[in-house]
Amino acid sequence: MKNKEILADIALIFTAIVWGATFLPMGNATLTNGVFTILFYRFLASFIIMSIIAFKFDKFFDKNSLKSGLLLGSVLFIGFASQTFALKFSPTSSVAFISGLNVAIVPFVAYLFLRSKISKYAYIGILFGCVGLYFLSSFKFSMQFLQSFAGMGNTLSLICAFAWAFHIVLTSIFAKKCEIFTLIATQFGVVCVFSAIFAFGFEGGVSVNLDDKFYLAMVISVLFASIFGFIMQAKMLTLTTPIKAALIFTLEPVSAGILGYFVAKETLSTLQILGAFIILIGVLISEIGTIKEKANR
Repeated sequence: MKNKEILADIALIFTAIVWGATFLPMGNATLTNGVFTILFYRFLASFIIMSIIAFKFDKFFDKNSLKSGLLLGSVLFIGFASQTFALKFSPTSSVAFISGLNVAIVPFVAYLFLRSKISKYAYIGILFGCVGLYFLSSFKFSMQFLQSFAGMGNTLSLICAFAWAFHIVLTSIFAKKCEIFTLIATQFGVVCVFSAIFAFGFEGGVSVNLDDKFYLAMVISVLFASIFGFIMQAKMLTLTTPIKAALIFTLEPVSAGILGYFVAKETLSTLQILGAFIILIGVLISEIGTIKEKANR
């Protein structure tokens, strides 16, 4: 079981890297298409593919998987929508930092649902993760920020953080009780429907500009971020804890930053590089701590 948990954590590291790699192509696609339009087509294609996989490999039609998928899909869309709208009211650095604080929220949500004991190594790893996110996002506290913390942008970012936290914990619960492919396909369908509603409400419909940016974003986000990423997340959360998963997922912006630096020639400040290393240290502390605790049992 110990080896399985380590392998699960390694798989989640690759998942975080893949998710981070979607930032650049998705960002480029939003230059010529609406955010919710892109999300609609991404999750429509993902839903179709995952439904075929579910029909092929799931053992039986499971109503419980559908119900759980409806809840997960709703929470997932709240995360996407709140983060998207937060960017309209607050700087990117503020949104990235606050929404990334889901790593500090997950332990409390996990305790609420699972009564999970939080190890000292997890606490240390989470602290390193939050500090790393602070530097990596180039976020800076200021009196203006503190005075406007209850403002729309920061409130939406906080909602996003809670949505991601609940999604991680609920996935770890449902994945052990449901047919995983049906569970994932259902949540993709929910996000697709909500994205269409929001696209018609805020972007005038789902008409799309079929350019190279759109096609590249679809291939990467559908096949890698959605199909591969969510299957890995669900399956690996049956073998590891949501607390460790949340900490590992802080590597997502690290991956996005590295790709932006080498591919898009974006600049990384010394503090951002320091933040990436601090996050890596936090993940290592949590992983080594887990191995040490299991060896002492």
